[in-house]
Amino acid sequence: MTEAHAPEAPARGLGANGFVPHPLTPLGGAEIVAAARAVRSWPACPPGLRFAVIALHEPAKDELRAAERNPRPIERRAEVIGYLPASGETVEAVVSLDRDAVLSWRTRDDVQPLMLGEEFVACEALLRADPRWREAMRRRGVTDFSLPMIDPWAAGHTGPEDDPGRRRIARPVTFIRTDPEDNGYARPAEGLVCVVDLDRREVVEVVDHGPALVPPRPGNYRPELARDPANWPHVAEPRTGLKPVSISQPEGPSFTVDGHHVRWQNWDFRIGFTPREGLVLHRVAYHDRGRRRMILHRASLAEMYVPYADPAPMHANKNVFDEGEYGLGFLANSLRLGCDCVGHIQYLDAVVHDQDGNPVDIPNAICLHEEDAGIGWKHTDFRTGHAEVRRSRRLVVSFFATAGNYDYGFYWYLYQDASIEFEVKLTGIISTGAIEDGQTPGHGGLVAPNLYGPHHQHYFCTRLDVEVDGDGNSVVEHNAVALPAGPDNPTGNAWLDQAEVLTTEARAQRVVNTASGRSWTVTNPNVLNALGGPVGYKLVPGENVLPPQGPDSQVGRRGGFAYKHLWVTAYDPDERYAAGDYPAQNPGGNGLPAYAGKDRATENTDVVVWYNFGSHHVVRPEDWPVTPVLRLGFHLKPSGFFAGNPALDVPREGE
Repeated sequence: MTEAHAPEAPARGLGANGFVPHPLTPLGGAEIVAAARAVRSWPACPPGLRFAVIALHEPAKDELRAAERNPRPIERRAEVIGYLPASGETVEAVVSLDRDAVLSWRTRDDVQPLMLGEEFVACEALLRADPRWREAMRRRGVTDFSLPMIDPWAAGHTGPEDDPGRRRIARPVTFIRTDPEDNGYARPAEGLVCVVDLDRREVVEVVDHGPALVPPRPGNYRPELARDPANWPHVAEPRTGLKPVSISQPEGPSFTVDGHHVRWQNWDFRIGFTPREGLVLHRVAYHDRGRRRMILHRASLAEMYVPYADPAPMHANKNVFDEGEYGLGFLANSLRLGCDCVGHIQYLDAVVHDQDGNPVDIPNAICLHEEDAGIGWKHTDFRTGHAEVRRSRRLVVSFFATAGNYDYGFYWYLYQDASIEFEVKLTGIISTGAIEDGQTPGHGGLVAPNLYGPHHQHYFCTRLDVEVDGDGNSVVEHNAVALPAGPDNPTGNAWLDQAEVLTTEARAQRVVNTASGRSWTVTNPNVLNALGGPVGYKLVPGENVLPPQGPDSQVGRRGGFAYKHLWVTAYDPDERYAAGDYPAQNPGGNGLPAYAGKDRATENTDVVVWYNFGSHHVVRPEDWPVTPVLRLGFHLKPSGFFAGNPALDVPREGE
């Protein structure tokens, strides 16, 4: 196993030799410092500003395309979201890094930005010192108040008192450890509901609904701790018989990385990274017989939403937007060779920031590697015995984020047959509740004595800013429809691929239908393929669900995007997130329901495809104490984009 690092390009005017980075290169550390300095120097900026997000302000599409045709510098800009605890106001600014100037400034008192790292720390410290919380701990047999583990959950929205303009709050959840290495999720402080005012730095409410029981068994997963006979489950010894698997590329990988620009097997794209979204793919193109053909202008995760199904006091308000309330980029892991990634690895570091506007480096945040993907295509002529087979290989671009108890891996796969796959790997530890002896959890699954995991869902919405051979794109829905028996179907076996263009945003709100094999193809009616049809890329759904909660529930109001699997909207650079710009303490109605409510035309124009996929996590004993990886995602496949199989030119093994 080997690893390499792509050099981080310095920013123009901030690095050596006046180097000009590509317009889509993520902000470097010096640029983050410059953006924060410019905002603080703005005359309208009051003292005490805290920085929630400092990210690249991406250039307009027309600017980028013009620069690709005729290379020229594009002004580097940063977008800044700040927060003023003294007034409860949110600041939105755009900064020119080249001119060291604030280009736009807006102050709002009706929204809440994502939670700040310092608020996580303060929330825990405030609760740990509160006498009401300490009394709740004593009722559970805890006298060492340094041991409990406090997860500062986002507030959700329980009613008008939580409106974002009124106060900035968190609703932390407590778990009890026996020592600092213990898995605290084995012993939840069931029924303890707390509210912390993050602006005033005070605990405003502690209500203990009980019961005061503490589940008796530890639930550790580290081998040295899980061998304790009291542990649930008890692990005796590691299994034996595993022989080494060696992955070797003695001549190095087949891809090249220049800064954030990647080339591999006809693929050509750029890697981005933001504090909110984490990994982003830009300008994804495929080189087809000497012609660079665009497929995606931008691809990213637009939100992830985890609502819980337990109405008990401690769990009823658990419905979290891990991207919009916390920021997946801030939560990114530093990956380790041989554990997170195997083979010849190229890492890219990421740079985020703290609340003072100082850069924070995340080494090895993004992993690139090749891996074998099984058979690509094969045929054996049974008459002659001649067999032709090609193995498939894929390029993997990934990162991992830890959001409290859960861990999420986000993987983009690019294949030699010009298809693209996006996969999310879910693992980590379930959020738990305690239950009395002899009781059966009504809204969860028992995982250990007196311990259960509430049922919940995970929803992931991807934003695909499509550009299939240009901007004039349409989305066509395909369903298999059986023909009625009759003269056109005398034997009753005929069916049609029924195609419908989704012409408006109101029509382009769709759900998966496995009975009809439903899929959607992004076509360009202005570009015809070799057989006279429009070029296209098909979105093939994977495993999926819809929320069972009613639309008037807290889940339905705040997570409205999850009630459709597919949305298509007219392109608007300001419409970037599935639940809106500010889901924190938001009562709902923002994001995709509002975007699509404009009912704009979506035929032969610049459109954005939003695909939402999710999973019901019905908790089982095997999910404890750490959950085996669950995989979810979708596939993008060329459909009429090429004249034939684009992987025909893959050589035989050894050639």
